[in-house]
Amino acid sequence: MALLISPSVLSCDFANIQRDVEMINSSAADWFHIDVMDGVFVPNISFGFPVISAITKHATKTMDVHLMIANPDQYIEDFKKAGADILTVHYEACPHLHRTIQAIQAAGMKAGVALNPHTPVSLLEDVIQDLDLVLIMSVNPGFGGQKFIQNAVNKVLQTKNLIQRTGSKALIEVDGGVNMETGLQLVQAGADVLVAGSFVFNSKNPQQTIKELKNLK
Repeated sequence: MALLISPSVLSCDFANIQRDVEMINSSAADWFHIDVMDGVFVPNISFGFPVISAITKHATKTMDVHLMIANPDQYIEDFKKAGADILTVHYEACPHLHRTIQAIQAAGMKAGVALNPHTPVSLLEDVIQDLDLVLIMSVNPGFGGQKFIQNAVNKVLQTKNLIQRTGSKALIEVDGGVNMETGLQLVQAGADVLVAGSFVFNSKNPQQTIKELKNLK
Protein backbone atom coordinates (compact mmCIF):
# COMPACT_ATOMS: atom_id res chain seq x y z
CA MET A 1 0.00 0.00 0.00
CA ALA A 2 1.02 3.61 -0.50
CA LEU A 3 2.65 5.40 2.40
CA LEU A 4 0.21 7.50 4.47
CA ILE A 5 1.14 10.89 5.92
CA SER A 6 -0.57 12.20 9.06
CA PRO A 7 0.53 15.79 9.87
CA SER A 8 0.41 16.54 13.59
CA VAL A 9 -1.90 19.46 14.28
CA LEU A 10 -0.10 20.02 17.61
CA SER A 11 2.59 21.84 15.60
CA CYS A 12 0.23 24.12 13.66
CA ASP A 13 -0.32 27.83 14.33
CA PHE A 14 -3.15 27.80 16.90
CA ALA A 15 -4.08 31.40 16.02
CA ASN A 16 -4.66 30.25 12.43
CA ILE A 17 -5.86 26.70 13.01
CA GLN A 18 -8.58 26.82 10.32
CA ARG A 19 -6.01 28.01 7.76
CA ASP A 20 -3.67 25.15 8.66
CA VAL A 21 -6.49 22.59 8.60
CA GLU A 22 -7.45 23.78 5.12
CA MET A 23 -3.79 23.54 4.07
CA ILE A 24 -3.78 19.87 5.12
CA ASN A 25 -7.10 19.33 3.32
CA SER A 26 -5.61 20.55 0.06
CA SER A 27 -2.25 18.76 0.51
CA ALA A 28 -1.18 15.20 -0.30
CA ALA A 29 -1.67 14.26 3.40
CA ASP A 30 -3.98 11.36 4.21
CA TRP A 31 -4.92 11.89 7.86
CA PHE A 32 -5.03 14.57 10.56
CA HIS A 33 -3.01 13.52 13.63
CA ILE A 34 -4.52 14.96 16.83
CA ASP A 35 -2.52 14.61 20.05
CA VAL A 36 -4.57 14.69 23.26
CA MET A 37 -2.56 15.19 26.49
CA ASP A 38 -3.90 15.47 30.02
CA GLY A 39 -0.92 16.68 32.08
CA VAL A 40 -1.09 13.41 34.04
CA PHE A 41 0.05 10.61 31.71
CA VAL A 42 2.41 13.08 30.01
CA PRO A 43 3.80 16.42 31.32
CA ASN A 44 1.80 18.62 28.95
CA ILE A 45 -1.80 19.55 28.14
CA SER A 46 -3.26 19.87 24.64
CA PHE A 47 -6.56 19.73 22.77
CA GLY A 48 -9.91 19.10 24.44
CA PHE A 49 -13.20 18.09 22.85
CA PRO A 50 -14.26 21.60 21.67
CA VAL A 51 -11.05 22.08 19.66
CA ILE A 52 -11.24 18.58 18.16
CA SER A 53 -14.89 19.19 17.21
CA ALA A 54 -13.89 22.52 15.61
CA ILE A 55 -11.13 20.84 13.58
CA THR A 56 -13.58 18.12 12.50
CA LYS A 57 -15.93 20.75 11.06
CA HIS A 58 -13.27 21.83 8.58
CA ALA A 59 -11.27 18.61 8.09
CA THR A 60 -12.04 16.50 5.03
CA LYS A 61 -9.68 13.63 5.88
CA THR A 62 -9.42 10.85 8.45
CA MET A 63 -9.17 12.05 12.07
CA ASP A 64 -6.30 10.10 13.66
CA VAL A 65 -6.61 10.81 17.41
CA HIS A 66 -3.75 9.81 19.74
CA LEU A 67 -4.65 9.76 23.44
CA MET A 68 -1.77 10.42 25.81
CA ILE A 69 -4.06 10.36 28.82
CA ALA A 70 -4.77 8.34 31.95
CA ASN A 71 -8.06 6.40 32.10
CA PRO A 72 -8.91 6.69 28.37
CA ASP A 73 -11.83 4.25 28.64
CA GLN A 74 -14.15 6.82 30.19
CA TYR A 75 -13.83 9.16 27.20
CA ILE A 76 -14.19 6.75 24.25
CA GLU A 77 -17.76 7.79 23.33
CA ASP A 78 -16.83 11.48 23.69
CA PHE A 79 -14.02 11.15 21.17
CA LYS A 80 -16.35 9.40 18.75
CA LYS A 81 -18.81 12.31 19.07
CA ALA A 82 -15.97 14.80 18.57
CA GLY A 83 -15.16 13.19 15.22
CA ALA A 84 -12.38 10.63 15.77
CA ASP A 85 -12.10 7.94 13.08
CA ILE A 86 -9.07 6.22 14.62
CA LEU A 87 -8.54 6.23 18.38
CA THR A 88 -5.11 5.22 19.70
CA VAL A 89 -4.49 4.58 23.39
CA HIS A 90 -1.21 3.92 25.18
CA TYR A 91 -0.35 0.39 26.26
CA GLU A 92 1.07 1.91 29.44
CA ALA A 93 -2.24 3.63 30.33
CA CYS A 94 -4.57 0.64 29.91
CA PRO A 95 -4.66 -2.08 32.59
CA HIS A 96 -7.43 -3.88 30.65
CA LEU A 97 -6.15 -3.30 27.13
CA HIS A 98 -8.24 -5.88 25.32
CA ARG A 99 -11.43 -4.42 26.80
CA THR A 100 -10.36 -0.93 25.75
CA ILE A 101 -9.71 -2.07 22.16
CA GLN A 102 -13.13 -3.74 22.00
CA ALA A 103 -14.84 -0.61 23.36
CA ILE A 104 -13.17 1.61 20.73
CA GLN A 105 -14.25 -0.68 17.92
CA ALA A 106 -17.76 -1.07 19.36
CA ALA A 107 -18.06 2.73 19.26
CA GLY A 108 -17.40 2.62 15.51
CA MET A 109 -13.75 3.67 15.41
CA LYS A 110 -10.55 1.90 14.43
CA ALA A 111 -8.42 0.97 17.43
CA GLY A 112 -4.72 1.69 17.81
CA VAL A 113 -2.23 1.04 20.58
CA ALA A 114 0.84 3.24 21.11
CA LEU A 115 4.11 2.09 22.66
CA ASN A 116 6.44 4.45 24.50
CA PRO A 117 10.13 4.17 23.53
CA HIS A 118 10.93 1.88 26.50
CA THR A 119 7.97 -0.49 25.95
CA PRO A 120 8.82 -3.68 24.02
CA VAL A 121 6.84 -4.71 20.94
CA SER A 122 6.52 -8.27 22.29
CA LEU A 123 3.89 -7.06 24.79
CA LEU A 124 1.42 -6.71 21.89
CA GLU A 125 1.58 -10.43 21.10
CA ASP A 126 -1.84 -11.20 22.63
CA VAL A 127 -3.73 -8.26 21.09
CA ILE A 128 -2.05 -7.72 17.70
CA GLN A 129 -4.76 -9.57 15.76
CA ASP A 130 -7.43 -7.30 17.26
CA LEU A 131 -5.64 -4.06 16.37
CA ASP A 132 -6.12 -1.76 13.40
CA LEU A 133 -2.98 0.26 14.18
CA VAL A 134 0.26 0.11 16.17
CA LEU A 135 1.83 3.49 16.94
CA ILE A 136 5.57 3.37 17.63
CA MET A 137 6.68 6.45 19.57
CA SER A 138 10.10 7.55 18.32
CA VAL A 139 10.30 10.25 21.01
CA ASN A 140 9.05 10.30 24.59
CA PRO A 141 5.48 11.64 24.38
CA GLY A 142 4.51 15.06 25.65
CA PHE A 143 6.27 17.66 23.52
CA GLY A 144 6.83 18.33 19.82
CA GLY A 145 10.20 18.95 18.19
CA GLN A 146 12.18 16.25 20.05
CA LYS A 147 15.14 14.29 18.71
CA PHE A 148 14.40 10.98 17.00
CA ILE A 149 15.19 7.84 19.04
CA GLN A 150 17.03 5.54 16.63
CA ASN A 151 15.80 2.29 18.20
CA ALA A 152 12.35 3.06 16.79
CA VAL A 153 13.58 1.66 13.45
CA ASN A 154 14.25 -1.71 15.12
CA LYS A 155 10.82 -1.60 16.76
CA VAL A 156 9.17 -1.08 13.36
CA LEU A 157 11.01 -4.15 12.06
CA GLN A 158 9.88 -6.16 15.12
CA THR A 159 6.28 -4.97 14.73
CA LYS A 160 6.27 -5.86 11.02
CA ASN A 161 7.53 -9.32 11.89
CA LEU A 162 4.82 -9.77 14.55
CA ILE A 163 2.09 -8.62 12.14
CA GLN A 164 3.25 -10.96 9.37
CA ARG A 165 3.67 -13.89 11.74
CA THR A 166 0.17 -13.55 13.21
CA GLY A 167 -1.71 -12.49 10.07
CA SER A 168 -2.74 -9.19 11.69
CA LYS A 169 -4.06 -6.42 9.42
CA ALA A 170 -2.69 -3.65 11.68
CA LEU A 171 -0.92 -0.67 10.15
CA ILE A 172 2.36 0.59 11.62
CA GLU A 173 2.45 4.30 12.41
CA VAL A 174 5.47 6.20 13.75
CA ASP A 175 5.36 9.52 15.63
CA GLY A 176 8.27 11.72 16.69
CA GLY A 177 11.29 13.31 15.01
CA VAL A 178 10.16 12.33 11.51
CA ASN A 179 11.98 14.07 8.65
CA MET A 180 13.21 12.98 5.21
CA GLU A 181 16.16 11.04 6.63
CA THR A 182 14.42 9.28 9.52
CA GLY A 183 11.25 8.87 7.46
CA LEU A 184 13.15 6.92 4.81
CA GLN A 185 14.64 4.59 7.44
CA LEU A 186 11.18 3.96 8.91
CA VAL A 187 9.55 3.31 5.54
CA GLN A 188 12.30 0.87 4.58
CA ALA A 189 11.77 -0.91 7.92
CA GLY A 190 8.06 -1.33 7.18
CA ALA A 191 6.20 1.76 8.46
CA ASP A 192 2.82 2.41 6.79
CA VAL A 193 2.02 5.82 8.31
CA LEU A 194 4.34 8.70 9.24
CA VAL A 195 3.29 11.42 11.67
CA ALA A 196 5.15 14.70 11.07
CA GLY A 197 4.62 17.88 13.03
CA SER A 198 7.46 20.37 13.40
CA PHE A 199 9.11 19.17 10.19
CA VAL A 200 5.97 20.03 8.19
CA PHE A 201 4.77 23.20 9.90
CA ASN A 202 8.22 24.77 10.33
CA SER A 203 9.13 24.25 6.68
CA LYS A 204 8.94 27.06 4.11
CA ASN A 205 6.38 25.14 2.06
CA PRO A 206 4.40 22.67 4.20
CA GLN A 207 2.45 21.27 1.25
CA GLN A 208 5.66 20.52 -0.64
CA THR A 209 7.18 18.93 2.47
CA ILE A 210 4.11 16.67 2.85
CA LYS A 211 4.38 15.71 -0.83
CA GLU A 212 8.08 14.84 -0.45
CA LEU A 213 7.36 12.68 2.62
CA LYS A 214 4.54 10.95 0.73
CA ASN A 215 6.99 10.00 -2.03
CA LEU A 216 9.52 8.31 0.28
CA LYS A 217 10.31 4.74 -0.75
